[in-house]
Parts: sequence; C-alpha cells; structure tokens
Amino acid sequence: MQLRNFIEELTWRGMIHDVMPETEEHLMEQMRSAYIGFDPTADSLHIGNLVPIMLLAFYQRCGHKPVALVGGATGMIGDPSGKSNERNLLDEATLRHNQECVRKQLSQFLDFNSGAQNEAVMVNNYDWMKEFSFLDFIRDIGKHLTVNYMMAKDSVKSRLTGDNIEGMSFTEFTYQLVQGYDFLHLYKNQNCTLQMGGSDQWGNITTGTELIRRIGGGKGYALTCPLITKSDGSKFGKSEGGNVWLDAKRTSPYKFYQYWLNTSDDDAEKYIKIFTFLDKNTIEALIAEHKEAPHLRLLQKRLAQEVTITVHSEAEFEKATKASDILFGKSTSEDLKTLDEQTFLDVFDGVPQAEISMNELKNGLNIIGALAEKTGFLKSNGEARRALKENSISLNKEKISEGHLLTASDLINDKFILLQRGRKNYFVLKVL
Repeated sequence: MQLRNFIEELTWRGMIHDVMPETEEHLMEQMRSAYIGFDPTADSLHIGNLVPIMLLAFYQRCGHKPVALVGGATGMIGDPSGKSNERNLLDEATLRHNQECVRKQLSQFLDFNSGAQNEAVMVNNYDWMKEFSFLDFIRDIGKHLTVNYMMAKDSVKSRLTGDNIEGMSFTEFTYQLVQGYDFLHLYKNQNCTLQMGGSDQWGNITTGTELIRRIGGGKGYALTCPLITKSDGSKFGKSEGGNVWLDAKRTSPYKFYQYWLNTSDDDAEKYIKIFTFLDKNTIEALIAEHKEAPHLRLLQKRLAQEVTITVHSEAEFEKATKASDILFGKSTSEDLKTLDEQTFLDVFDGVPQAEISMNELKNGLNIIGALAEKTGFLKSNGEARRALKENSISLNKEKISEGHLLTASDLINDKFILLQRGRKNYFVLKVL
C-alpha cells in the first residue's frame, strides 16, 4: 500500500493537538507502527473512545500499522489523567473477557485479519507486566526517571494541588512509569515508534519517549488529539441516560443514531470530519449544501448514517431511520409491528404508559374505556367520544372510530398498543 500523509490527513480533520517535531517526516519514510491504549474496565467501548479509534483507523488507511493496546496491567492500577478518583481494579478473567469484546468492536474500524503487511494487532500489557517483579521494575525502569520529572507532569500536579484532599496513591503515581514502559516494550518488540492519545495523555506519552531515549537508545514520537467538546459546553459522549456505548445491548442502534442526529450545526460540521471516513471534497460539499438549507439537517443525517453503519451495520441503520419515521413522519401499523421490543421502547421512551391484562382483550376492549377509564389518557368517556368524532384518535398509527374494539390482533410484539391523539400526544398500553 502506498503511504499517504497521515499528519496532513489529521490536520484538515482538526485532529491534532500536539505533535513531536519530525513526526511527519518519520512517517513518510516508510510504514511505521503506532499504538494507542484502551481501558478494558468495561466490556464495551463508548463514543468517547471513538476519537482514538478513528486515529488508528486513519493511520491504517494511510498505509501504517496500528497497534491497539488493551491496558490489562494499567487497568489494574488506574490512570490519574483527568480523573479525581482511583478506578475500581478488576481480576484477570474479567479483563480477558473485556479485551475480547473490545477487539470485536475495534474490528469494525480496523483490519486485523487480511494478512496485509499493515494489518492491525492487539496486545495486552498484562502479558509482559505480570512476570515483572516489583524489585526488577524499580531497578531496571524506575531508576531512569527522577521524581522531579514525574512530579512535573500536569496529570500529577492537578491531583496534588487540586481540591482533592486525599491527593493520589503511590499506585497511581507509578502509572506513567508503567505506561512509559509499555512504549519501550513495544518499541523493542513491535518496532513501534509512535504513541498517540488524547491531549491529557501527553505527559504519559512523553515519559515513554524518554525511556526509549534513555534505555532503548532510540527515538520515540508522540501525537495527541484535542479532547472533544460540544458547542453548548456539555460533555461529548453523554446522553440523559449516561454513556453512549458501542454495544447494541447497552445503547440500542436507534438511540445511538438519534445521538448523532441531534447534534448542533456547529458540532455536526466538526464531527463529520472526525468520525467518518468521508473524504475532504465530499465533506466540504456537504457543509456547503447544509449551509444553503440548514433546516433539512443534511449534515446531521449523513453523520448519523455514516457512524451508525460503521459501528452497527447498514441493516441497523435502516431500522433506526424507520423507527425515526414512525415517531416523526408518516408510517403505518405494519411499520410499527416491524419494531423489536427494545427499539419500540426506545422510540416511545418517556411516553405515558398503563397496564391491562390480556384477559381484557379476549372479548374485545371498547376503545372509549381504553382511552379514558382504563388508562387515564383522556380525562373522561365524554372527552374520548368527542375526540373519536373529531377523527383525532389513532390506534397503532391508524385512525379509528367509536365502535372499535381492541383485541390481541392489535398488539405490537404481542405486548403493546399505541394510542395517539392528534400528531404529538402518545400513550402506550402494555398488555400483561
């Protein structure tokens, strides 16, 4: 594969915060290996991890070899960068399980299996740290860096001078040494000359380059990208329910799609460069088209499409858009019945609900009772009759009249009935 200019690619995408001098020249000489570390303390990555994932993906597409490091050893310690507390420490079996889950998610972005010279590899620092005794580590590695050097790092200073009364433990203080050793190990064993990460990782990465210089007698390079923020000041990657995960079981593809669809114009313009593989000309044309008619939200729709297909699949993207149309566009009872239970609940999240028993549907439940007495959706039988006469009541998206009886044939997923008054007032009947 012909090399492409990785630094140039990241620059127009707005993905460089700091880069060590001569990195660009180093990468243009020949195929190089670079690594990024991933925290294995959960069995799924979330969209906060997408920036480092995309860094590796662009790196591979530029002809270089990405190394994804799962921090089994560092996950047992906890990285102080940007955090105010120590993290929970995990056992080895859990870490191995999480590693496999992370690999599966990364394979949506990286080629691990083609046999190409620059195919990605995954490593776990627990594999080389578990046999390292404490005495060996402080003798062979620790002696090369002074406490003054380690204390000067921003990640350490912020913990020692901030509001956190407890400061930081010795375990966390040694984190940068362990991460620095990872870089040295990969430099020696994988010919890895570049480490990348978020801007909060600069101190840890340069500790690694220092160990490569002092112990390995070579030169390591460092590159960081900006920490992603939202234009309104709220945290990127968080929804009302917490993290937006890459695992469909934790965050459904519908909710995932909606997260990207709901981004602001400013954010969409920034995100489409970072989180999609679209080229510069395509993105610039999209931005120009969007500015002509912002109300059409073309940028948000394309962003949501690209990221959902990459993380989940084309089929899941189609299901997510169909689910969106059910809530906001024209759809039929048949469309509703194609939704799986989780997507149905996500689409109508926050809509008032009431429960009735299946027995009440056996002989047919009068629609007036369903609208008023059984559910409280409408205040009285009289209001229900008036609404039906006005033709403003829908059952599963289809208009109904006063004489309608609800039966089991009206059920969505054998469990739900959707009542609607007008365009925006919904009510979900859950049948037990």
